[in-house]
Amino acid sequence: MIISIATVFPDLYKPFIDSSLLKRARANSLLRFDISSLFDYVAPKERIDAPTFGHNAGMLIRPEVIESAVKAHEDRYGKAYRIFFSPHGKKINQRVVQKIAALLQEKKHLLLLPGRYEGMDARVEEEYADEIVSLGDCVLMGGDIPAMALIEAVARLIPGVVGKQQSVDCDSFTHAFVDNPEYTNPIVWHNRAVPDIVRSGGHERIRKWSEKVAAQRTVLGHFDWFRRHARTLGEYSLALQAVPKHYAVLMHDDINLPDGSVGTTSVTSLDIHDIARSARTYALQGYSIVTPLLDQQKIVQKLLDFWKTGSGIAYNPHRHEALDYVYLRTSVDEVIDDIERSEGKRPLLIATSAIKKEDSRVISYHNQGCVWKHERPVLFLFGTGRGLSEKILERCDFLLLPVFGLSEFNHLSVRSAAAIVFDRWLGINPEIE
Repeated sequence: MIISIATVFPDLYKPFIDSSLLKRARANSLLRFDISSLFDYVAPKERIDAPTFGHNAGMLIRPEVIESAVKAHEDRYGKAYRIFFSPHGKKINQRVVQKIAALLQEKKHLLLLPGRYEGMDARVEEEYADEIVSLGDCVLMGGDIPAMALIEAVARLIPGVVGKQQSVDCDSFTHAFVDNPEYTNPIVWHNRAVPDIVRSGGHERIRKWSEKVAAQRTVLGHFDWFRRHARTLGEYSLALQAVPKHYAVLMHDDINLPDGSVGTTSVTSLDIHDIARSARTYALQGYSIVTPLLDQQKIVQKLLDFWKTGSGIAYNPHRHEALDYVYLRTSVDEVIDDIERSEGKRPLLIATSAIKKEDSRVISYHNQGCVWKHERPVLFLFGTGRGLSEKILERCDFLLLPVFGLSEFNHLSVRSAAAIVFDRWLGINPEIE
């Protein structure tokens, strides 16, 4: 299998491919490298770059130079799978690497074209690129470091390059979870001991521990990866065990009213039903309705009695299952006390709002790990009327960014907002590969 590289700086690659497993792969004829300089494809003292058109600064590699490089390498080794490197490309991850490794084994020729300066003429990518990849959301001085990273990641997947195939099969990001921690001697180092279980010799116990710890690592540090790549109920179950228990409360007290005062709002049947179904779908442990008004409490309790204990159970079992998790309370403190009794810890309070605030407590829908690392239950607070009062917001540990789309209109119903919040925070969002 041939990996060709056409680059401005070929000398960067010589020590790289002459080290470690890549050196051994070459010695064992598993991989062969052909590294050429882009200066090989122009006349002596001729430039390989030219100024960009328009008002942008910098120089671009000329398209005819890349054309000559592609032709020269493919004349030697046959048609290649051509990979360009650019910040606008697809991010390199394990799924991308697996695809490229499979193509290398099929086509036997991979051609890497890392750019420099301001990059390459866009027409070259349009003409030749089978894939454009990026190391991440940052800009480097060129594509050579990403090219080396890709070579290492792809080489690991070529049979025989890594000594033990099990090491490759258990790599982080090969599946939905990252790898579990590993330990060696000494047993105690800096007052930190190797966990007893990994020295126990019990294979099944070690396997279960490894799965649990890998799930915890993934949930805290790579939940976005998990939600894109988890596929099975077993994976969902493992992750759910690592996620703190979540609850929700819909406030009809301490609410901002249209006249500028703070007071109470009326409960609606739709909010009870729809948020209950959303909460159950996203595995919340409970959903509470808070209202201090006696007449409102009677209405809510009558509805809950029907679905929890009455003929509603037989009428619609799924609706019963959702509403069986709904509780009526007179204040948010009652809800907090309920959760503390159940979980043994007071919950972290996360407020939701349609108004963006400048506050150090503000978090996004990618910050689950910042919350979950506290190992405390989580309570989402949703407001009715014009939103939660400042008194309630001041009590919260975190404030979620508002739910918004591409338009300026931002007037979702609370039941719609709750469903979106649950999905963005806890939902599975698989990629089609």
